[in-house]
This record gives sequence, C-alpha cells and structure tokens, in this order.
Amino acid sequence: MGILADLKMYGRFAWGLRGFLKHILTLEEAKAIIKKRMEERETNFLRLVKKGIFGYPKSPYLPLMKLAQCEMGDIENMVKTKGLEGTLHAMREAGVYITFEEFKGREPIVRKGKVFSVEAHDFDNPYLGTFYYAKSGGSTGAGTRVATDLDHLTAQTPRMMLAYDAHGLFDAPTAFWYGILPDHTGINNNLRHALFGKVAQKWFFPIARQELKSSLKNWLATQYIIAMARLVGAPIPYPERVPLDQAIVIARWAAKTLETQGACLIRSHISMAVRICIAAGEEGLNLTGATFMGGGEPPTPAKVAQITRRGARWVPTYFFTEAGAVGIGCAQPVDENDLHFFKDALALIQFPSQVPGTEIVVDAFCFTTLLPPAPKIMLNVAIDDYGIIEKRSCGCPLESYGFTDHLRHVRSFRKLTGGGVTLVGSEMVHILEEVLPARFGGNPLDYQLSEEEDEQGFTRLSLLVSPSVGVLDEETVIKTILESLSRSGVAADLTRAVWSQAGTFRIKRMEPIWTARGKLMPLHLSRRSKGLTGGS
Repeated sequence: MGILADLKMYGRFAWGLRGFLKHILTLEEAKAIIKKRMEERETNFLRLVKKGIFGYPKSPYLPLMKLAQCEMGDIENMVKTKGLEGTLHAMREAGVYITFEEFKGREPIVRKGKVFSVEAHDFDNPYLGTFYYAKSGGSTGAGTRVATDLDHLTAQTPRMMLAYDAHGLFDAPTAFWYGILPDHTGINNNLRHALFGKVAQKWFFPIARQELKSSLKNWLATQYIIAMARLVGAPIPYPERVPLDQAIVIARWAAKTLETQGACLIRSHISMAVRICIAAGEEGLNLTGATFMGGGEPPTPAKVAQITRRGARWVPTYFFTEAGAVGIGCAQPVDENDLHFFKDALALIQFPSQVPGTEIVVDAFCFTTLLPPAPKIMLNVAIDDYGIIEKRSCGCPLESYGFTDHLRHVRSFRKLTGGGVTLVGSEMVHILEEVLPARFGGNPLDYQLSEEEDEQGFTRLSLLVSPSVGVLDEETVIKTILESLSRSGVAADLTRAVWSQAGTFRIKRMEPIWTARGKLMPLHLSRRSKGLTGGS
C-alpha cells in the first residue's frame, strides 16, 4: 500500500472514530444486543450469504455453490429443515468449504476436478467502510493483511463486556502488554475498552519499533490513532516499552494497583503473563486479586500453575484476526482452557482432517461468520485448529445469554507457537529444508523443529539436528534462523523479534523423529497433545 493510499485509509478511520466513540455502550445495552443476535443467528447467516456471496459476483464461494448445484433458495430451505449447523454440515459434504491454505491464497481451490485460482483478499468483506489494516498472526509466510472495521470492533465489544461482568472484571483497573501496529492486538483492545468507557490505565509493549522492519510507518500510525481517540474524548494511554526481560515493571504496577484498589486485570499472551508472575515471585510480590486474561498459545497446566501460585487468576481467550473473538473462559471451568463459544457472531462445525504427512486425524474446526462487519466472509473455513466442542450446563453467567457451547483443548495441528506469536508452514519449512542445509551441510532430512515446554512452562522450539551434520555453532544456527525470518515479511519479522527476545529456540543433537509410516515431517507434531487421535 502506497503513502497516498495510507493517508486516505487513516483519514477515513479518523473520520469514523468520532462516531465510533460518540456513545458509551452500557452493560444493559450489551446484554440486549447479544440477546437479539442469538435470536437472529439463522437470519443473519442467510443475509450474509445472500449479500456477501450470491450478491457479490467476485465471491470465491460462487464457483463452489455452482459445483454443488446450490442456490440461495436451497440454503434457505436447508436452514428451515436442518438448522444452521446442519446446513453447514450438508454444504461441507457437498464441497462448499475452504481449506486453510486456500483461505490464505497459497493454494488454488480444487473441487471435483475443477481448479479455481484464489488470493487472500478475495475473501475480504466487500462492504467494509472505515478501517485500518492489521497483520494476521504470521502463520504461513508474510502474513495476511486484514481490514479492521470500526463496526467490527463495535460488534465484538458487547461480548467482552458480558465476559468481564461474568468474571467480576468490569471495573477492574486494566493494563495491556501487547504490541503496536502491525500487531493489531494492542490498539484493538484499547479501542474496545474506550467504547464501553473503561480506558486502560497502562499499555506496555514488548518490541521496540527499531527491532522491526518498516517500523516508522506503523509507529506513526499507532500514535496517530491514539491522538485521534484522545481528541474525541477517549484518553487511550500511549504505549510504554517493556521488553520481555523486564516483566518486573508490570509486576510492580500490578502489586501497587492491588494495594490501592484491590483488583487489576492484565491482558497479555499467556507466556508473557508467566514472565510477570515469575518476576513477581523473585521479588516477593503478592499478586492475589490480579487476573490475567489472554491467549496466543495453549494454556497448559504448567503455564497456569506459574500464575496461580502467585495468587493470581487466569482467564483464557480464543481469538483469530480474521474473525475476532471466538470464545472466552468460563467462570466455572472444568480445566485451564474451558471456553464459552461466541455463537452470536460465528457458527462452528467439525470435520475429520488428516494432518499432512502423518497418520493422525483431528476434528478440525470450520468457521462461518454471521455478522455483516466481519473483516472476512467465511463459510466453512478451516483455520487448522481443532479441539473438543461440548454442550454443558456450567452455572457461569455467560450460559444465561445462550453461550452453552464450550470449547476445550484447543490446539493447532500445523502452527508453531511461542511467546504469543505463531508461525507455521512454508516459511519455516523453507528454512529447514533449504537455508540450513545450504549453510551448515546435510540434507533436508537432517533438520526438524519440535514444540516442547520447559520446566517453567515456557514454550520452546527445539531444532533437532542429526549428528551426521557434524560440529555446529549453536548460536550461529539460531541466528541464521532468526535472520531468515526477518527477510520473510512483516508478520514473520514480528515473530522473529519476539522469539529472539524470549530465547525460544534451542538446539538438540539427535535424529529427527519419523512417523510410524516412515515419513519425516519438518514440523514435528507430538501425539502427547490433547485431542490427537490416530487415523486409519
């Protein structure tokens, strides 16, 4: 995007920001909004399909509808007879779905011998108005640019308000430890809080702009959005740099806030929450009354134990950029990753999917967006996550709004996580199979990457290197990986900056792990992950 286009984009954003913050949303209004959406789920789905797919000639879903011989009237009839989820299952069986790689525009759509070229922006919602751009989490490749509409932030806010109320956090003093643009997490959360009149007290960010490529534009954009919000009466805090190894700064803020106000909320990725709690323990700070909320990677028992042993509480969240909030932790959970699914805005079905190159089959999630402001139009889109979906009466206040579906043990079957950032697929495979052998010798079968958890609960990425490669300088190998990531695009560069600070990589001299069927996957998927099942 050129400078002129950027200026126009942020001009539209500034123009819309006044209207966005004109009215402070109340809790009662939020409850009424969610109630209405829950009553109109099927209507909202049909409206989005009619306008966003059949009413949009460039929709990538139209060829799939044609192959499936599915017209708008057929979908309306199916919803009447089968319900929303039943309709989505029937459409999935008929070939109306999108894989992760197709959604990212990295593979063409192939159905029934037909091939359709597709790019990531083809799935953009064509009806968005006032937006700024953010980068998706940096999964495969350079990341996907996503238009974040102010209406989309408005649509997400009622669910956050109800969740805060359910957990007794509605009036809790809040701090964020999230990045600045192109990481959208920090600015999005600040704007949502401003919308319901609970502006955060602090915004800490871990990665300095000097550590990222093309950073000046993003830094200026962040400052611009904050300045515009302040001009219209929302005193969003300016971000303060706190590197990962200085988590004690945030721990001290929490301890001081707890002394004066008795409670606080810190929103960050769970690995960063662990750093805060470890730092608090080393300084003897008591965090009883503090709540940490976030996601970024699976909240394993080891990670959550580091938080709770300091007296704090953990509330998990489940977000992805293209859809926003998917779920948030139950107030009466059965485990550390028990989430209420936000079915007012999304529909979710599961479909058995074989993990590429393995004999493992998982019940993959397929998402469908329901609300008009969604950045992407999604219809049975797989995002390479899987887990357990169950209906359960839990007694949590969120249940009373109709959020009776719980998600548990949510994992990705192709993404590598660590430090709250994600990378998977083509970028890392290129490094493992081409960059490292060319630099250090050996062949593509001599290198493999595996996720592991250390004794403190931090996610580490272990590079398994065959002893046949010979003597290696481990620091040079890790530096080569990080430098290769920095050249792969904005999102991968952000991942590189976080992993470099966190010391995420380590080297193990051992033979890479082969599957039972004699296959070697560059990214090793452990069967120990909950929810994995062997396929036939």
